[in-house]
Amino acid sequence: MIEVERPTDRLVRLRFHVEDRVDHWPGQHYVLRLRAPDGYTAQRSYSIASDPHDPLLELMIECLPDGEVSGFMHDVAEVGDVFELRGPIGGWFTWTGEQPAICVVGGSGVVPVVSMARYAHRLGLSSMLRIVAVGRTYDDLPYAAELEKYGAFLALTRENLGDRVAHPPYPDEVLPLAEDVERAYVCGSVGFASFATRLLGEVGVRADTIRVEQFGATS
Repeated sequence: MIEVERPTDRLVRLRFHVEDRVDHWPGQHYVLRLRAPDGYTAQRSYSIASDPHDPLLELMIECLPDGEVSGFMHDVAEVGDVFELRGPIGGWFTWTGEQPAICVVGGSGVVPVVSMARYAHRLGLSSMLRIVAVGRTYDDLPYAAELEKYGAFLALTRENLGDRVAHPPYPDEVLPLAEDVERAYVCGSVGFASFATRLLGEVGVRADTIRVEQFGATS
């Protein structure tokens, strides 16, 4: 592990050098495995935040209550530690820039979309990727400043942002971003994924174009 940053008391940003790394597509994930001296192992899947051309692999992990892997990575892991990584994995939740798309993501569900946004920015495809990122507060939302720089619409639910009063995104806020999209991505908790899928349907996005990644509180 090359870099560790703990931007909040529940998030840790990790950057790895990976031997013989295979190029990934934005939206894919890696499996991170911990191995104890007695051979006990624990592993979890984490989305990739880095652009495919980044020489290092970047993960942003949310420390969950009783999270065996996330707790270790947040509280114990240090620069110089060596970990077992397997990936990249997944082809369903990937975006290669060939279709205009909208992403509605919440909390740590922004991570795979950060990889997409970095990829789009590097290739001059930012207009093809519209992002709605939802968080409780600005500080709670991973990569909030970077997503803003890429033109993402941020909806905070527990504090105002500029003139926008705290609230989940309204359909009329999402509607202009959903025009002419051919694919949609939703990532977040189970409850958020249900909300976001419903919201996209309300603004006219076809259900068969929506790809969903959701996670619970056990990882």
